[in-house]
Formats: sequence, C-alpha cells, structure tokens
Amino acid sequence: MGKFAIKKTNTGYTISLKAGNGEVIGIGGEVFASLASAKNSIESIKKNAPEANIEDQTVDGFEAVKHPKFEIYKDNAGEFRFRLKARNGEPILASEGYKAKDSCKNGIASVVKNAPDADVIEPEE
Repeated sequence: MGKFAIKKTNTGYTISLKAGNGEVIGIGGEVFASLASAKNSIESIKKNAPEANIEDQTVDGFEAVKHPKFEIYKDNAGEFRFRLKARNGEPILASEGYKAKDSCKNGIASVVKNAPDADVIEPEE
C-alpha cells in the first residue's frame, strides 16, 4: 500500500507519494506554509486521482480533457512526465522524468492505485 510522506523543510512542508515498495511516484506541486495546507493537498490528490482522465500532450492534435486530469508531456530533456491537475486546474502532483511513455503511464496507474487509500506519515516535530 502506498503512503504520503510529509517532510518539514526550512521554508515549510513538502509532500511525496510513495508506492508500497518505497519508490517515489510523485511530489506535491509546491512548498506548503503549514502542515494543514500540506494535508489539504494530500486530500485533494486522494480525491482527484481516481476521477482524472489522461491528456496526452505528446500526440499531435491531442484532445484537451476536463479537469481533473493527468497531463503527459515531454520535458526539456526529452523525457516523459505527468502532472495531476485538480478540478480548478491547479497542479497538485508531478512525476519524475521517464525515458518511455509506457513507464510514465505506469506511474499514473500507480498514483490512481495508491493515492486514494494511502496512509499519511507526518513529520516529527
């Protein structure tokens, strides 16, 4: 089972979603000023991920889909990445770079599978 890890930094809190094997699937879209706002973002990911459609922006003439959605795109290094956008269009989770599009799609499937029931591990204060 996956888990969300909240980490305290010098400037606030960051979040990451990890698969059952401990691999990071995605990281939150920002540094949060408070623990409460980090938790709110996690709840948004849990709610939006299972409902999200996939928009493959690497295909010519791709069709835009409604939010919430996973966007697949290529970064400046030519690697495939995804970002999850909430109903309001805000990015709430982003992936690492993948060499193959299928690996990127597997990452999305892992978010959909792991996020909804993931435990939340809070930082020790």
